[in-house]
Formats: sequence, C-alpha cells, structure tokens
Amino acid sequence: MNLIILILVFLAAGSFLAGAGQFLSVSSGRRQVVQAVMGDDYYAGADRLERADRVFRATSVGRRLEREMILAGVDRRPVVVFGAGVGVGLAAALGLWALLAPLFGVIGVLAGLVAVRTYLRRERSRRLEAFIAQMPELARVLANATNAGLSISTAVATAGAELAEPARTEMLRISERVGFGVPMETALRELQERLESREVAVLTATLVVSARSGGSLVSALREIADTLEMRKETRREVRTTLAQSVITGYLVLGIGFLILVGLNFMYPGSVRQMTTQLVGQIALAIAGILATVGMIMIRKLTRIEA
Repeated sequence: MNLIILILVFLAAGSFLAGAGQFLSVSSGRRQVVQAVMGDDYYAGADRLERADRVFRATSVGRRLEREMILAGVDRRPVVVFGAGVGVGLAAALGLWALLAPLFGVIGVLAGLVAVRTYLRRERSRRLEAFIAQMPELARVLANATNAGLSISTAVATAGAELAEPARTEMLRISERVGFGVPMETALRELQERLESREVAVLTATLVVSARSGGSLVSALREIADTLEMRKETRREVRTTLAQSVITGYLVLGIGFLILVGLNFMYPGSVRQMTTQLVGQIALAIAGILATVGMIMIRKLTRIEA
C-alpha cells in the first residue's frame, strides 16, 4: 500500500511540474505576441509571476541561481526553477515519509536542492559539450573570415550570425561586449570563464595572441580545427565506452535503496524501527556514507576532463 502511495505521489508531482512548465511556456508566448501587437504597457502591473521573479532575483539565493542558469543556458525564470525544486523536495519528503520513516522524509527535503543542482549541472555540461562539438566549425568560420581580410571582431560577429546555438549566443555576446568598448582579450577571457575547457582555452589563447602581436592566424585556426575534430571523435569514443560502466555503477547504488524498500514492504515498520535504535542508525549511517563515497568515485573515475 505504501509503495502504491509513493508511486502516486511521484506521478502527481511529475504531472504537476510538467503541466506547470507547459502552461508557463504557452503563457509566455501568448504574452509576447500580445505585447508585440498591443504594446509593452498592455500587461503593466498584471504579471504577478514577473513581480515575484524580480523580488526573488533581488535576494542572494536568487542572484546565485540566476548566475548558474545563465552559465547553463537555461531560459527560465529563476523563481520558477526554485519553485520546481521546492515541489520536488516536498514530493520526495512526503513519499519517503509514507514509504519508509520520518527520518527519510527529512532527508527527502534535500532532494529539491539536489534536483536543482543536478539539473543545472547537467544543462551546463550539455551546453559545454554542444559548444565543444561546434568548435571545429567555429575555427573554420573564423579562419575563412580572417582569410577574407576581416578583423577578429568582425570575424566573431560573422561566426555568431552563421553558427547555431550555443555558439551563436556566445559569439554574439562577445561581439556585443566589444561593441560597447570592452577589449577583445577581456571578452574572450569571460568566454573562457563561462565555458571551462581546454579546447576553449586553446582557441581563446590563439585569438588573444593574434590580437596582440598578429601572426599567421588563418593557418593556426585551420590547424586548431583539424585538431579539435580529432579530439571530438576521441571524446565520443571514450564516452561510449564508459556509458555501460556508469549505468551499472548507479544501478548498483540504486539496488541498496530498493532492498531497503523491499524490506519495509515485506516487514512493515522495520525501517522505522531501524531509525529509532542505535544499531540501526549506525548501520544506516554507514550505508549512506558508503553510497556517497561510491557515487563520488563513479563520478571521478568516469569523468572526461574537458
């Protein structure tokens, strides 16, 4: 019975979050269309979500979350992402409270924070991988533009107009920064801070050196493009090789939790008794520490350095 309740709670939470996200997306699109037709003052003072988002972004948590979302390329309001994390945390807390024990309900509250951090980390990793995959094409576009006699800043603007996301946004951001008087070296350093990888560091260093002292930028960019193409294929092969090991490792960790759920399902109240006795608390603490160490080791051993 408890298992059925847990499943229903998670299904209801997932359906609510999916429906809320779809509603906000459609509402935002309709609002943009109406504003384009009726003017910017049509919704003045009527959007409570916008006001709540402005208040939330004024807080330290909101500013930090907004910065992480910008780095991850997530085009959502920070208050919506924060609310989704709170919803996940409450759903996990209620489900684990009903299924296992009150102690696990308290632990489930942390699931909201973990969910938001995991989501932003995954989106940031995906954006970085997508940008790295575009870098051979980016280097070729820059090489062709500079070979045609264009300056580096103009070549960057050309790349922003021709490439797809996320390279488009990053190149246009550099072009806008340079257009407002920021030195090219500073704009490239900001790009390297947003996208931390060796490939980006090599490309930005080449552009900075060329902007400072000149040199054969065209041949250097073409060599970088060929090298990045080979590195992209190597990264793809390594990631494919490690995929099975990563999935197996996380499945082994999940089996421990499933065993705990099965034990409480066969002997109702057994997990609750474990959390109220010293021996059970020590056993659960050791199991939690081992699971955490296992997750950290899996991430360290299977991580592909950018």
